[in-house]
Amino acid sequence: MGLAIAYIIIAIYSIALILIFFYSLAQLNLLINYLGYKRRNEEAPKFNLLDPKEIPFVTIQLPIYNEEYVMERLLDNIAKIEYPKSKLEIQVLDDSTDDSVIETARRVQELQETGLDIQHIRRENRKGFKAGALKEGLEIAKGDFIAIFDADFLPETDWLKKTVPYFKDQEIGVVQTRWGHINRDYSTLTRIQAFALDAHFTLEQVGRNSKGHFINFNGTAGIWRKQCILDAGNWEGDTLTEDLDLSYRAQLKNWKFKYLEDVETPAELPVVISAARSQQFRWNKGGAENFRKTVWSVVTSKNIPFKTKFHGVMHLLNSSMFLCVFIVALLSIPMLYIKNTYGHLGWVFEVTSFFILSTIILFVCYWFTYKSIQGSSFDNFVDYIKLFFTFFSVALGFSLHNTVAVLEGHLGKRSEFVRTPKFNINNLSDSWKGNKYLTNKLSPNMILEFALMIYFLFGMYSAIPLNDYGLFPFHLMLFLGFGFVFFKSITSKA
Repeated sequence: MGLAIAYIIIAIYSIALILIFFYSLAQLNLLINYLGYKRRNEEAPKFNLLDPKEIPFVTIQLPIYNEEYVMERLLDNIAKIEYPKSKLEIQVLDDSTDDSVIETARRVQELQETGLDIQHIRRENRKGFKAGALKEGLEIAKGDFIAIFDADFLPETDWLKKTVPYFKDQEIGVVQTRWGHINRDYSTLTRIQAFALDAHFTLEQVGRNSKGHFINFNGTAGIWRKQCILDAGNWEGDTLTEDLDLSYRAQLKNWKFKYLEDVETPAELPVVISAARSQQFRWNKGGAENFRKTVWSVVTSKNIPFKTKFHGVMHLLNSSMFLCVFIVALLSIPMLYIKNTYGHLGWVFEVTSFFILSTIILFVCYWFTYKSIQGSSFDNFVDYIKLFFTFFSVALGFSLHNTVAVLEGHLGKRSEFVRTPKFNINNLSDSWKGNKYLTNKLSPNMILEFALMIYFLFGMYSAIPLNDYGLFPFHLMLFLGFGFVFFKSITSKA
């Protein structure tokens, strides 16, 4: 019986490792695409915004919900956007249920008095959450092009001048820009988030877009052709990541997306782990929901090549890698004992080299993305090594939380769109203490995260009597990762 269970554990462990290895190979292919694209210089047809006849009408949509701390900053920044006032409309899509509505209405009225075409739009209910707000706003939008910014984004004044011209190409449905981070160095948590997002906005977005593979509008800091939104079926609120959903429906309809790595749109990163938790949960569950909703359409599509289908499937499975990582982590300790109990199964453990190789591939891929933004000096490389393993450990610590999100998404369990609290943190001296949007509720996952911290401490101890230290570094990172997530969650309550 014991041997049968051992075989089952080995099989599940090996499948999870192989899936992670395939993911790392996909990332390696994106790195090759990225490096190849960086050496090319393309000239695309563009609108001439100096010619009044070529200037298209643009609507800026600002979907907001209870954003007391950042509303004034957002509106003041958007009001500075350089674009002919006769061709610009701003919609403040305000679903707020708190007193921030009053202050927003006051500031909008002040901006209206300056001659700005800005509307404060309220709804009867929050049906469809962000997707519902965008859809209702679109019904009355005057613009042929729709730029969208979340409340924590601060586009530069010339943002529209850098993005709108690309729509001269009638096949382009979306222009997406790279996110910047105004509070990157606020804490370990913000540095880790910036690290992960930078990899997505360089390696993944450029790597896919450069070869015509599907990418996603990132929910903000991008601009849509209105016709593209309508042709793709408009915004739908049946997933938590409406941006990924509409992106895939549009590209399945043969719309092209243009990604601009060189146009950075600064934004604020969550500074409290509870805010990062809610954001991670929404992104990872939404990714799984979109896999469930869209993967069959991608696989069976007759108008996209096999390689684009492969990268599309891997893209939709991105969040599901947390499930694979969590399985590998959980089974690594039983595997340690199986290895030392059943000597004749020793050859099986060569499969663990998949995990080491996957880690090396990701280490190389992320270095290229890191140095493209931070520089490639020796000191930066040393900083990168520290940051990579810190990121790796904390990502492992989030694996239970994100696995729950992924499983809910795959199983079709519906949940409310939970916003990420914003703090108006611009520098190291700013504090998040006392933010009224923070919840004091403890997540039940936190108890399990503490238990897992102890479990992997036991895994580290097990190496001593078994005299087998092969998994010790992995268990150390898991212990530190779950410890970081647990203790940060305990100490960051408002």
